[in-house]
Amino acid sequence: MIVFVRFGNNGGGRSMVGRRILARTAVLLVGALCAMTLTGAQASAESAATGVRWGPCDSASLDGVPEGQRYLYSCGTHEVPIDHADPAKGTVEIAMMRRAATDPAQRIGSMFLNPGGPGTPGFTRPATDFGRFAPQVLDRFDLVGFDPRGVARSSPLRCFESQEDADAVLGGLVPVPVTAEEMSTTLDAYREQGEHCSRNAGELVRHMSTADTARDLDSMRQAVGDEQLTYVGYSYGTLIGATYVNMYPERTRALVLDGAVDPNLRTNDGSQYDRQRAQGFEIALDAFLDRCAQVGPDCAFSSGDPQAKFDEIRERVRAEPIAMPDGTVMDLNRFTETVSGALWSVHTLAPLAGDLESIHRVLHPEKGQAPKRATVLETPLVNSRLDNPSSDGAAPYVDSAYFGVNCSDKPFPRASAAVPVTAQQWERESPNFGRYQAFNDAAGCSAWPAAGESAYRGPWQHQADTPVLVIGNRYDPATRMDFARRMAEQLGNAALVEVASFGHVILGGSDCADAIVTDYLLTLTAPQQGTVCEPNVQPFE
Repeated sequence: MIVFVRFGNNGGGRSMVGRRILARTAVLLVGALCAMTLTGAQASAESAATGVRWGPCDSASLDGVPEGQRYLYSCGTHEVPIDHADPAKGTVEIAMMRRAATDPAQRIGSMFLNPGGPGTPGFTRPATDFGRFAPQVLDRFDLVGFDPRGVARSSPLRCFESQEDADAVLGGLVPVPVTAEEMSTTLDAYREQGEHCSRNAGELVRHMSTADTARDLDSMRQAVGDEQLTYVGYSYGTLIGATYVNMYPERTRALVLDGAVDPNLRTNDGSQYDRQRAQGFEIALDAFLDRCAQVGPDCAFSSGDPQAKFDEIRERVRAEPIAMPDGTVMDLNRFTETVSGALWSVHTLAPLAGDLESIHRVLHPEKGQAPKRATVLETPLVNSRLDNPSSDGAAPYVDSAYFGVNCSDKPFPRASAAVPVTAQQWERESPNFGRYQAFNDAAGCSAWPAAGESAYRGPWQHQADTPVLVIGNRYDPATRMDFARRMAEQLGNAALVEVASFGHVILGGSDCADAIVTDYLLTLTAPQQGTVCEPNVQPFE
């Protein structure tokens, strides 16, 4: 029996689920003789009974779930140590949602889901993502989503005491700073963010690495009563899976890693990783423009030379904003953020082409009236610096988990003065996204208060019995195909599936890949090496 003594409250929570950072002391009251009689199965059952406080989900969390299926859902919280190596430092709560298997008699176990980020909420994924999986998967697995430590409904990593404080500091950030004043203002904002984190974030800021999350995941696995982990991770979530299988190979059943990162590069050279990430967006943009030219009139931007036209627009907005007929002002920041955001989905590429043609005709009125604009370039679709955007509608700056994780995992020079030089170098090789990428993690982490002592940095060649299933899209902007190839190679016992697709991650968007995933999850059968799948949708179709 474990007795918990709780005290303290960090305040500022958005819901009653998982908003407290708790301190606890534990007194072991069971004698050695009783402990010896407790079998492994009994221990697992006890953990499953007491490890997660399950109850009803609030109706807003189940928005979109058919009324007749809501009985399958339950929500709860699970406590984990802030520092797994020193539980006396206190605990954080992890918010969890579960969708029960629809055929309990044939149930295999739980399947944990993580959407990436880092910092993206995953709590509602059983309610939003169940359509990605075949009925036979839903029959046999409980789907379990969770907000990782520091995120949203779980105990949040808070650097700012109020939204007003956050806006005052981070409102000065310029996404693509070009002038000396813009660069100075941006670096000053990141420095102030670091100072706020030092004052307000507490012990949690020193325990935000992916390895910490992997330890939490292992605790959740035990708490739901599973002997081994079944897991589906997207984008940054693939690093959680790769870390877990190397820390706990004997506890791993099956991992599906969709939109894979390069684990060795990301955790050992943050600058080189982000440089190659910028190149990935360039690859995706070039492929989009090439496909536009190939399909002809089906792409609104196809007349003339799409690449040359795009370059002309970029150079113009870099020099001065473009005023659109409807009053919209397109500057370099909006242009870069919205173009990179549109590359995340195959469904936004045709509207992007229409918007680009409209902008180009403003520069060349002799070509005739600009066509009606789509909405892709009106506002950013996603924060394309994240590995996976939030779908929970969270207010900006509600937590600081993005930098908390990346500054723990990705080593960067601790000198902000080097960032402008880096940006200039990257811009020469990645003219559209190099500067944008440089003034993000490298700038933010140069002033971050924690150095990431708890990060896992390898080795990566895991010893689990079952191969890991790694999936990559050929023209994925955020996690380029090369990253997926490297992850599969580094993990050793892994099967790689390449999908000839545009956009970020693919599960639910390729019947071929979905069938492979279904077979793998149910039977642990990996596909042949070199498997290439087609997506269900190509651009401009």
